[in-house]
Amino acid sequence: MPAEKNLRGVLRSEIDRSLSKDNITIVDSLNNIKGYRYELWCLARAAGIRYCVIYCDTEEKCCREWNNKRAESVESSYNTKIFDDLVRRFERPDRRNRWDYPLFELFPSRDTVEQSSPVISDAVSYLTRKVDSKRRDVRILQPTIATQNVRTAEANSLYELDKAAQEVINAFLEAQSQALGGSSGKISIGQKFPTINVERRVGLPELGSLRRTFLKLTGQASLSGPPPPTDADAAKRMFVDYLNREMGWEPTI
Repeated sequence: MPAEKNLRGVLRSEIDRSLSKDNITIVDSLNNIKGYRYELWCLARAAGIRYCVIYCDTEEKCCREWNNKRAESVESSYNTKIFDDLVRRFERPDRRNRWDYPLFELFPSRDTVEQSSPVISDAVSYLTRKVDSKRRDVRILQPTIATQNVRTAEANSLYELDKAAQEVINAFLEAQSQALGGSSGKISIGQKFPTINVERRVGLPELGSLRRTFLKLTGQASLSGPPPPTDADAAKRMFVDYLNREMGWEPTI
């Protein structure tokens, strides 16, 4: 079992390096565990490519006969213990699962499978046909936030943004505490930034919640656009503008 797990990890890494929109990657392996097929589907989704499953549906009796014939020849085969274990742990693909869809089924023990078999032709056509806005029969997986690799530059940018936002909060609280009553007036966090018209006292918990939401939204936006600014002044201005917008404050220069 540990060797099998390690082998699947090596195979997954090779697949990840091979995926691109310019070629077709065929994973000719057992892929008998649905959790592993889900991992392969996630790799395809992260790459933004098409994906399908070709399933050779064969009766256990036929598989056992074929394996015995291989044992009688010079070809390698599974011993009985491993063969029975594979049969027991095999999880059939189900087209209702998104990681098994679309599913193209072959029946080698019943039909003659050739290169020109209709099912194979359909699978090749699905992977190669031209896609336009009018076609709905081809699904290209779209990356999501969960499948995106965070770039080092982005991680550093978000760290700097978090640091700048915290400095704005500290300056805001200090200026607010120095104001008479701390409930109204114009608060300035520096000559380079807009002043903030405060109509009520704002506590640290509320500002902290706004900071976390701001960082989350900025991180999501950076996946589809340029990374957030690393310049401290630009980052502080972004957070001040966000506060003005979210709290309904009207900024003044």
